Amino acid sequence: MDLRQFLMCLSLCTAFALSKPTEKKDRVHHEPQLSDKVHDDAQNFDYDHDAFLGAEEAKTFDQLTPEESKERLGKIVSKIDGDKDGFVTVDELKDWIKFAQKRWIYEDVERQWKGHDLNEDGLVSWEEYKNATYGYVLGRMIVDKIDADKDGFVTEGELKSWIKHAQKKYIYDNVENQWHEFDMNQDGLISWDEYRNVTYGTYLDKDGDLIATKEEFTAFLHPEEYDYMKDIVVQETMEDIDKNADGFIDLEEYIGDMYSHDGNADEPEWVKTEREQFVEFRDKNRDGKMDKEETKDWILPSDYDHAEAEARHLVYESDQNKDGKLTKEEIVDKYDLFVGSQATDFGEALVRHDEF
Repeated sequence: MDLRQFLMCLSLCTAFALSKPTEKKDRVHHEPQLSDKVHDDAQNFDYDHDAFLGAEEAKTFDQLTPEESKERLGKIVSKIDGDKDGFVTVDELKDWIKFAQKRWIYEDVERQWKGHDLNEDGLVSWEEYKNATYGYVLGRMIVDKIDADKDGFVTEGELKSWIKHAQKKYIYDNVENQWHEFDMNQDGLISWDEYRNVTYGTYLDKDGDLIATKEEFTAFLHPEEYDYMKDIVVQETMEDIDKNADGFIDLEEYIGDMYSHDGNADEPEWVKTEREQFVEFRDKNRDGKMDKEETKDWILPSDYDHAEAEARHLVYESDQNKDGKLTKEEIVDKYDLFVGSQATDFGEALVRHDEF
């Protein structure tokens, strides 16, 4: 029994263990606000600073002199101007704002990348990811326990016995349904290729070569941020909620994922509201269950584009000649709208003092 079979067994156990309903779970992926500050330019530009730079980076500008802020802003403008035509358009500004807001994602990827790109070739192979994530020693210890007859294979019976021993009993009942999905050639065994194809598919590797670029690795760690990964987010959600494995989410599965009765006969008011939401809005074709598209509309709604709205606002406020785009000079001239400095921070302190 090698590590590949161990990963298959361990991941199946984990997937089953996580399927128990929890209290008021929120599955919806909302686009976060650009700032937690009030957007009121008549008072200050704090919201715009957070939106343009990201909250943490905006704080660093508050410690700079106006001259230093302008200099650093000028360098940022050069990065925003993607086509290097000397102008910043609404679309380029929107893309920058989205990048600034998701800077933490890229920092997280950089941190994890160093731990997974073991040979430092600028790529993460499946072998590197597997070794960095799971390790080998732990794998051998558990594999030896699962492979009862020591023949180098995990059979359905051995897997059932292990799951029953290691996890709670309700997991055992799910094995039969899941086994048929993984045992694609119906030989009574699950090979590594079968497990990988069913579980990961394009998760780690968009082009199917089992080697991830940094973009592919980012999409693997944060799939909700990439359009081509959103179907996988939907698939994972449906598999988690769909307890009877019929490929749909019915009303009781929908409620059961959010709320556990625990013997209570009376449901909270919010649960009754969710039942009404399911019937009136989630189940669009009124067939009593949610299919893949209906589930996608639920967990990945088309939210208001805050980044585009802010980009249009910044262009409108800074566009001196009203040509619909900004030069570096126009942006730097209006620097206090985009970034802070010691001067703006001191000015806001005076305003707060006067109000007090």
